[in-house]
Amino acid sequence: MQLIITDARLARSRAIHLSGTRLLLAGLALSLCLVLVAATLYHWVFLQGARAGWPIIGSLVRLVVQDEFAERDRFMRANLDAMARRVGEMQARMVQLESLGERVLGLAGMAPADIPKAAAGRGGALVGAHDLSIEQLQATLDDLEHLTNQRVDLMTVLESRLFDQHIRKKMIPTHEPVAGRPAGSGFGWRLDPISGQSALHSGLDFQADTGTPILAAAGGVVVVQEFHPAYGNMVEIDHGNQVLTRYAHASRTLVKRGDIVRSGQKIAEVGTTGRSTGPHLHFEVLVQGVFQDPQKFLSAGGTDTAAPLEHAWSAARGR
Repeated sequence: MQLIITDARLARSRAIHLSGTRLLLAGLALSLCLVLVAATLYHWVFLQGARAGWPIIGSLVRLVVQDEFAERDRFMRANLDAMARRVGEMQARMVQLESLGERVLGLAGMAPADIPKAAAGRGGALVGAHDLSIEQLQATLDDLEHLTNQRVDLMTVLESRLFDQHIRKKMIPTHEPVAGRPAGSGFGWRLDPISGQSALHSGLDFQADTGTPILAAAGGVVVVQEFHPAYGNMVEIDHGNQVLTRYAHASRTLVKRGDIVRSGQKIAEVGTTGRSTGPHLHFEVLVQGVFQDPQKFLSAGGTDTAAPLEHAWSAARGR
């Protein structure tokens, strides 16, 4: 296509050649301009009508807004229902956790009255989940968070109590000081084998060959390691709470004062040093400085239950 433009005043003309591609691009550019102008006018007229309250445009705006709000409300309701179901499931789990906590209370030897007020609480399943508003759901979540904090406090108390029981069990002399050897001469009054007179035997004797390992009856700290005229080579271990064990007549000792030992650790070897008639271990238990029958503690440890240990402990402390 060829266009000829003639200027009469200047008495000259100019020819413009338009190909098919140029015509197409020109048409597209013109169409785009018309669309932009129409969109701008529509947007301006629509906004003016909405602000001025023109009847037709105002009705259209209300319909669009109502439909948008309805769709948003349906979306929020669906999410609220899903969240409410999850909250209900979480509350049901909290009830199960509370029941488990009560059973663990029994294992820890605690009564419900022993629970701190901050840890006491009750939970319940969520009712009427589909009727919850956002405010109600938020309040329920706040209550659940509070209940969760209470359960954490309770579990912390139980952990502390069980750990204390575990430590106390480890610190009570229940481990046999000479493995596999029954006690010989028991605790109490007897005829002294050397003097032949009646005297208090303040511990248990374990007959064994010289060099047989002597084991700590419980964990603790070595407070005495010395040679005593009567006890010979002697070791004393402090187990806390004014409980002390003594191991006498050893051929040699393997620990020194200040050492920390664990239950069942080898601390010495059987011998016949001091006032002794033959190789054996003389084993004593003292509570608050008073001699106790070691067999009560060793028998309680053999049952591997907490009740006999508490009974022996209470009896030793005179409770």
